[in-house]
Amino acid sequence: MDIRSAQRMVMENKRHKDFNVADVPLELCLLQTEIAEFFRAWRHQQPDMGEELADVAIYVLGLAEIVGIDLEAEVEAKMVKNAGRQYIRRNGVPVKANEIAPA
Repeated sequence: MDIRSAQRMVMENKRHKDFNVADVPLELCLLQTEIAEFFRAWRHQQPDMGEELADVAIYVLGLAEIVGIDLEAEVEAKMVKNAGRQYIRRNGVPVKANEIAPA
């Protein structure tokens, strides 16, 4: 399944079940809940960890569809951008090379 198809499937399910399809702040709150559920599952190494992470992805796909973002195109573009970035380690932490102030 590609990302575009997944976005459409998520929205079709939301409409079919009469879930929220317009309230972005509500979706963000629900997404935050799903992230917390994934964290709990990960922290305790629970068997539903994958299912919880899938819930996170489903909410992100739904948000993209609600606000009209082609998430597949955005992810592809961002991966190209990230691949071209250079990082320098400062105090053990990678920092984008173009964000380092000249000495």
